[in-house]
Amino acid sequence: MTDLNFSQFYKASNPSRPIQDSRYYINFSEVRGGDIVEELARTIAELSPDEPTTQLLTGHVGSGKSTELFRLRDQLEAAGYHVVYFESDVDLELADVEVTDILLVMARQISASLENIGISLRPSYFQQLFQSISNTLRMPMEVTDVSLSVGIANITAQSKESTDLRSQLHQYLEPRTKNLLDAINQELLNPAIAQLQSQGKAGLVAIVDNLDRVFPNLKPGNRPQPQYLFIDRADQLKRLDCHVIYTIPISLAFSDDFQILKERFGFSPSVLTMVPIRTINGLLNESSMDKLRQMVMARAYPDLPESDRLDRITSVFDDPSTLSRLCMISGGHMRSVLRYVYGCLRKQRPPISGRVLEQVIRDERNDMLALIDEKEWQLLTRAAKDRTFQGDNDYNSLLRNLFLYEYRDDQGRWVDVNPVLAETEVYRQWRAKQDQL
Repeated sequence: MTDLNFSQFYKASNPSRPIQDSRYYINFSEVRGGDIVEELARTIAELSPDEPTTQLLTGHVGSGKSTELFRLRDQLEAAGYHVVYFESDVDLELADVEVTDILLVMARQISASLENIGISLRPSYFQQLFQSISNTLRMPMEVTDVSLSVGIANITAQSKESTDLRSQLHQYLEPRTKNLLDAINQELLNPAIAQLQSQGKAGLVAIVDNLDRVFPNLKPGNRPQPQYLFIDRADQLKRLDCHVIYTIPISLAFSDDFQILKERFGFSPSVLTMVPIRTINGLLNESSMDKLRQMVMARAYPDLPESDRLDRITSVFDDPSTLSRLCMISGGHMRSVLRYVYGCLRKQRPPISGRVLEQVIRDERNDMLALIDEKEWQLLTRAAKDRTFQGDNDYNSLLRNLFLYEYRDDQGRWVDVNPVLAETEVYRQWRAKQDQL
């Protein structure tokens, strides 16, 4: 009999760390309406192997996008591609992003990845750019014989920490966006791809994660930052001469600009939805619940077959109903599932009791209730009643703060309130008012 390794279980349940260990992976594509990873990979490897592609991925923060992108990375690497995956928020100040910031960070990450496999390029444009930035903005940096990745890292690190310096850098680089793009393509990407292909590689893929977390702050023309970056500046983001995948905010899927977004990129974003624990008609989705139970139990017993894990539920929970309660209250939100498990494990060693789970749920509920104002309650209950909304930016904060969840399956697309809030008396009162309208 395999004993429960508490330390391993605790670490594997950390909600802040996307999984990269395949033992913990549960494939939810069956209940989410399709395999997004297969679609993204097929577009690159089968449909457009000889020309650059730009694809978009969206979904709630914490819905499992990073986990799926790790799987995509592994699949593309197995197909012979050199894949550069990186988390953009490490280098970017997400409250204030320009296209030139994204391009610089991509150039840095790609060049650093290439240097790690022995491909070192020193584009002359960037050497001149570093010198010019150092002189013009009085940005202290060593530009003599510096590698591309190190030079850009110096710039991005300083600009992220200083609002004034970042503003000056934006003013300096924005008129040079075309030159920057041309240099990245001609002096970095094209030579790199040629060298990769000479080594037997199929090509180059850049996966830019966490851009879905950019703030909705207003940019030029009073445009929210997501629309400004991914619609107004789409032509520049898709001009890179390699395969690129960007994550984008889910609010764009409900924006009045959604049709324009599709036209700019040529297709709809791939959407990683919440796991639908109920159907659009309110019926319990047993397949989804089974997958969520497996997700939790895989963290506890990663080396057991799926068929054997569920036999160990009472080693992890005091009763199977406690695990079911955890899955239901999560609303099918991956990170919430793990956050509840993680919270319980901080209070109690397994088996986790229903009492402790309810304490964790109570704390989560109280934290959320403190954040919702009267206008948001009105919007929340209206959306939950209508099961949809479109084009109202006021709803974006409900999606961003995970008060409202979006679901899709074979029966359609709909939204619903976070189950933690649905159980509160204040929600029931607001919903009763809404039902009377």
